[in-house]
Amino acid sequence: MVILIAGASHTGKTVLAQKLVKRYGCFCLSIDHLKMGLIRSGRTGLTPLSSDCELTNLLWPVVREMVKTAIENGQDLIVEGCYIPFDWAKDFPEEYRAHIRYRCLVMSEDYIRAHYRDILAHANDAEQRMCDDCTQEALLWDNARALEACRKYGAEYILIDGNYQVDF
Repeated sequence: MVILIAGASHTGKTVLAQKLVKRYGCFCLSIDHLKMGLIRSGRTGLTPLSSDCELTNLLWPVVREMVKTAIENGQDLIVEGCYIPFDWAKDFPEEYRAHIRYRCLVMSEDYIRAHYRDILAHANDAEQRMCDDCTQEALLWDNARALEACRKYGAEYILIDGNYQVDF
């Protein structure tokens, strides 16, 4: 089984992945780690500040093939990151999709407005962010865009609204 955890920044993808690793004892791939490895090794001219579109175009083909390899080898894998495209399913034949569970974490506008300070307070729960310029406006825009894309592509999502309770 492969679990893909997508979503906007600060939605708790990495924390959820860590909980699932502890629960199931499987491997986890953080796409951010892959991104930074490629950037720091000089394998790409992109930077951490490159656009999400550019980074997705670089990272997703590699991640996609890693997912296929895990499925072909009967290995369980969790992949988390914001560089999983919303139309991910088009890249896999049905026999692969049958082994993939996808969820996109999306915070509602009401949740962001009511809990913005809490969101910032938990920003480093799973990783130490070197630069965190997360604004409320950016969160609102990114989560609205994610929700719209999930609906457009029929991608499954977990709406965070009210209490923050995310589980797979």
